[in-house]
Order: sequence, then C-alpha cells, then structure tokens
Amino acid sequence: MKIIKRSGKEVDFDVSKISAAIEKANKEVTEEKRLTHGQIIDIATGVEKLCATLTRAASVEEIQDMVEDGLMRAGKFDVARKYITYRYKHALVRKSNTTDEQIMSLIECSNEEVKQENSNKNPTVNSVQRDYMAGEVSKDITRRFLLPEDVVKAHEEGLIHFHDSDYFAQHMHNCCLVNLEDMLQNGTVISETMIERPKSFSTACNIATQAIAQIASSQYGGQSITLSHLVPFVDVSRQKFRKEVALEFETAGVKVNKKQVDEIAEMRVRKEIERGCQVIQYQVITLMTTNGQAPFITVFMYLDEVPEGQQREDLALVIEEMLKQRILGVKNEKGQLITPAFPKLIYVLDEDNIHEDSKYWYLTELAAKCTAKRLVPDYISAKKMKELKKGDVYPCMGCRSFLTPDSEENAEGLCNKGNKSHARNYEEGDHKYYGRFNQGVVTINLVDVACSSFKDEEKFWAILEERTELCKRALMCRHERLLGTPSDVAPILWQNGALARLQKGEVIDPLLFGNYSTISLGYAGLCECTKYMKGVSHTDPRGKDFALKVMQFLNDKCAKWRAETNVAFSLYGTPLESTTYKFAKCLQKRFGIIPEVTDKNYITNSYHVHVTEQIDAFTKLKFESEFQALSPGGAISYVEVPDMNSNIEAVISVMKYIYDNIMYAELNTKSDYCQCCGYDGEIKIVTDKDGKLVWECPNCGNRNQDKMNVARRTCGYIGTQFWNQGRTQEIKERVLHMSNPKL
Repeated sequence: MKIIKRSGKEVDFDVSKISAAIEKANKEVTEEKRLTHGQIIDIATGVEKLCATLTRAASVEEIQDMVEDGLMRAGKFDVARKYITYRYKHALVRKSNTTDEQIMSLIECSNEEVKQENSNKNPTVNSVQRDYMAGEVSKDITRRFLLPEDVVKAHEEGLIHFHDSDYFAQHMHNCCLVNLEDMLQNGTVISETMIERPKSFSTACNIATQAIAQIASSQYGGQSITLSHLVPFVDVSRQKFRKEVALEFETAGVKVNKKQVDEIAEMRVRKEIERGCQVIQYQVITLMTTNGQAPFITVFMYLDEVPEGQQREDLALVIEEMLKQRILGVKNEKGQLITPAFPKLIYVLDEDNIHEDSKYWYLTELAAKCTAKRLVPDYISAKKMKELKKGDVYPCMGCRSFLTPDSEENAEGLCNKGNKSHARNYEEGDHKYYGRFNQGVVTINLVDVACSSFKDEEKFWAILEERTELCKRALMCRHERLLGTPSDVAPILWQNGALARLQKGEVIDPLLFGNYSTISLGYAGLCECTKYMKGVSHTDPRGKDFALKVMQFLNDKCAKWRAETNVAFSLYGTPLESTTYKFAKCLQKRFGIIPEVTDKNYITNSYHVHVTEQIDAFTKLKFESEFQALSPGGAISYVEVPDMNSNIEAVISVMKYIYDNIMYAELNTKSDYCQCCGYDGEIKIVTDKDGKLVWECPNCGNRNQDKMNVARRTCGYIGTQFWNQGRTQEIKERVLHMSNPKL
C-alpha cells in the first residue's frame, strides 16, 4: 500500500509512523489523560484499514484526518488537541515556504501526481520540469497574493476548480482561433523577423508551424487553424510550377502545348501538397514550446469555408493528403508507426460529403478509415451547428471551447461591430471568428453541490446559487488579470496578426468585452449530481428533467452575468483530466463513500453519460445532443468502440448519425504498441500487488510505460503520456457503445 506525501512523492505506507505521531502527542498530556499502548495500536491499525478501502493512495492530510477522528472516538480529546496543535504548527512552517519540497520532488521525478498530471507531457524532460517549477511558483503566488481567500479555499476543497493557476501570475489567456489568413496574406513577424507573404504552399505550411509554436508559448490553452487559410497558396505553387515547366521545356528545345505543361505542373502540385502536409504533421509533433510539450493544435477541415471552383478542389486535395498521412501515422523511436497526439483533426460533415452520391464522399470514407486507425478526425455536423450557432460553422478552440456566435447581441450591439483587433483581413459585415479567444475557465463541482444539500432540493438550489456566484468572482479575477495587459507581452498574438494588430504599448482591453472573447463557467459531474439527488441516472426521465434544469440554471447565470458586465460568459463542459481525480478525492474526504456517487476515483466529465452505463452509440448521441445544446461555451460527445479497422461501414453509420443528430462528436478507438514484443492490439489496464492500476501488454506482460505506446482519448483530445489513477480507472471502466460483428 502506498501514500502520497505533501511533496507529491509516492512512498510505502508505514503504520509505525502513525503510532509514533500519536505517541508524541500522547506524551504532551498528563498521565491520566493518555492513551494506552494498545489504544494507540488500535487507532493506527484502524487508519491502515481505512486506507486499504480507498482503492487509491491516501494523502498525508487524509491520514492525519483519520488519526484525529480516531482520537475523538476514543474520547481522548486532550491528546487530539495536542495532535491538532502539532499539525497546525507544522502547517504554518510549510506555509512560510510552500514550494521547496514540491520543486525538489519535480526535479528528482518523484512527484507521482505531477508525473501523471498532463497526458501529453513527459515529466523527466528538463523543459517540462522547468515549466512545472515555474508553475509551482506561480501557483504559490496565486494562492497567497492574487486570489481572494474564499476562492482559494473553495479550490483547495474541491468545491470549484480554478484552472491553470500555474499560469495565472502572468497575463496570459486560455485558447484561441488563429487568424492565420491575416498572418500569411499580409505578413507577420516571428522572433523579431519579418515574414512576408509566402511564395508556395509548402512555405506557407512551414511559416504556419513556426507561428503555431510561438503562439503556444504565449498562451496556455489550445489553438485552432483552418486549412482554408493555407489553401490559396496551392494555386500560388501551381502558377509557379507552370512557369517553371514551360521554361524547362523551352530551354531544352522541346515543344509542348499548354495542356501538357498543366499536367506536369499538376503532378508537382500534388508533391507540393504532400510536402506541405508532411511539414504540418512532423513539425507540430517535433516542435517543443516553452511549456515543454508539442503545441496543442487543432486543424479544421471544412470544404464550404472556401468558394466553389478551383479553391475548393484544392482544399479537397489538401484534406485528402492530411488524412492519408494521418492514417500512416508517425514513427516512434523504434521506427514503428504509431498514433501521434497532435495535430487534432476536425472534419466537417455537410451535404457535399455525407451521402454516397455526394461530390466529396470519398473524403468521408477516408476520414472513417482514419478514425478507425488513428482516433481522429472528430466530427462537426454543419447541419446541427448552423441550428445552434445562428447559421455559422467554425472550429472550436483546442478540444471543445466554442466562441459566442458573431451575430450575438450585447451591450455594445453586435460582437463584430468595428474592427477591434485592427485585422488587415477584416471585411465589414462578415462574421468574425479567427483572431478571437477565451479568457479562462473556472469549474463548479456539481457533485459537491448535491452532496452538500443532503438531498434537500430547496437547499440544493440555494447552494448552487452561492457556488455559481463564487465562480463568477473567480472568473472576474481572470478577466481583471487580463485588463491592462499591453500588447508587448506577446507580440505574435497582439501585434503581428495571430489575434490582433495592436500598436506597441496598446492594451488589449477592447478585446475583453462585447462578446469578442469568451470566459467560461465550467461544470463537472452532472451524472453523479443527478444520481444523488434523484436516485437515478440522468438518462432516466425522472433524472433527465432535473439535469436539464441544472443546465438551464447555469445558462441563465451566464446570461445574467453577461448583461451585468458586458463580458461574454458562456457555459462550458469541462474536459477534466487530472481534476477528475482531485474532485473525487475531495468528495470522498468530505462525504465518505456514497455508492454510485463518490465510490469512484473520478467523476464524470460535463454532461456525459456515466462511462459504466450500458447504452448504445446512437441512443447516447441522441440523448447527449440535448445537453450539448445547453453547453454553448464548449461540449463534445463520444462513443466508445472496439477495433473498427475491419468495419468501416459501422464507423460511417455513426458519422451519418452525427450529421443528423448532434453538433460535435467523436469515436473513441484504441491505438497501442508494445515495444518489447511488437504487439499492436489493445494494451490493458490491470491492478498490481499494491492495488495500483498499471498498463500491461496482454501478449508479453510488459508493464514498463517507457516501452509501450498507448493512445487514448482523454477528454476531447488524445493523451500519450499516461494518466493519474483517477483517469486511469475511468478509462478502464469505459463500456463499449457499439460491438463489432466482423471481429
């Protein structure tokens, strides 16, 4: 059995240390008030038994709470007071320097929680350690100086989660849609170097990846680009090749006609597209940003984003090549082709590609093969999105955060009234999405709201009112932290076109109001919240009505705050990664083990159906579509499927269903490889002798994570560096929503 020390280091459980701590407190009281040796042993072994029931490593704080409870039950209140006083004094000492142990454990790679905090960061790499070290300092400053005490307390107790506090000390925002068109067509500056309009498609792709790395280093969330902004340069290359080919034949004294020149030039265009797409795929996964990981980048593929004709045909060629290269995969250090985490791909389903007789149906078939093999692309239904986003179709930022529709009205009129960002590609009357961003996220733990009400519904709504107002104060801290930010802090974002073309010294304040940028109220655990309050899942009609009322309450709150502040609050289905484990531990500490509510080491993301609930893919997507419509600031649904490489027809059937029924969804397939034996099937999760969940190759028994490649959808994006115990349990317990009769 293991415990987690305050530094984050995982060590063996030692019951003698508990006995020793009680003995110290025991000696501080008079003899008649002391515990007997037998009583001390009983309390210590009782704590040991409690820890064994947790199905995870207990923290030092939890163990000390158990000791206090044991002393109280024994009636030894004086000893308990001495123990609490001793604990309090040591807490004060730690508070005077809260970061040293954390940082040292990071450097020595012994911090188990941080090692599995981010499934796309390798904590043994110096650049990652440097980012984590800086993050610990930022979190310390944030706790002690920058946030109100009630927000810090609520965050630490798991009532809310103040996301990305390791970046809050700096004036940084969350995620964005990059205005790549402005940067490429009108020039930009990268690392104080002027970059002019590229003269070929492959050069445009190379510039794009350099910009992506710089942008990732200037914010802490994901970014999205669209292939539509790159595709005009295909024709730039085409015209160049036509001139080159004609000149080559003329120089050689060979007569050819225009058709022959065009055919040869077109072959070179295909090679150019191949090179450009290769640049995007390999540059993105090999570039290292200042936070020690590859850029969290999403690539949007939407045919109707460009006009019909040559440009749309060129876009189809680029999409086709992107999908083909992703199906192939990338080579790991052993030379084996595996699934990369990034770039994330989003493919838009529309009338020109969703039917067998559609013009671009062949791309949809290719996308289905790619999903079966490499987990991506994810799918946006243009049909459903137009219904929910006032006729517009645009990508999410990162994995699921969506901007407010540009036609949304606010205190200043329309969101895109005037060229706030001074973009050089601004067109009066056009809806603007690229160049906009999200200010940050604070998530409410709905399970804690429910458990705190003790099933009293009137009390539940009162607590929800109180907690959401706390979230508003926390979110306004984020907003106010960005107010007054000079454009000089991130020139590529604010001065050189990625988000704006502001002057040096000019502040970004106008971009923080009037719906131009969003700010997100996140939520988690709607499923468990409903289960506790109503005794049924939210898929049950009795639970569904309650769950929808909760969602509407949260939407109404966002609308109220928007009217009060002219800041675009929006409801966001939080993609919990490490936080799912934190919330679960806090719930168990506050309320104990409640069957089907707090008995897991994770809580359910956003509105999702519980991962253990038996439900078929189509019913799940249809059910969740109602909740997705009430999560306008960000949402994605998924279905868990087995290996579908031999059943592409089934993948396509899900894609067609997505098109007709839900705005944004994905299929969770598996893509693994064991470096020890070459096994490329699904690597399983098993329990080791200490009760810890570990990954094991079913073919050779390999449990060394450094010698296996595992790709799993974590919470909207792919993780490849493994997960904490809470998320690992959630992955292990996922039931399939579709069988594969062809296996």
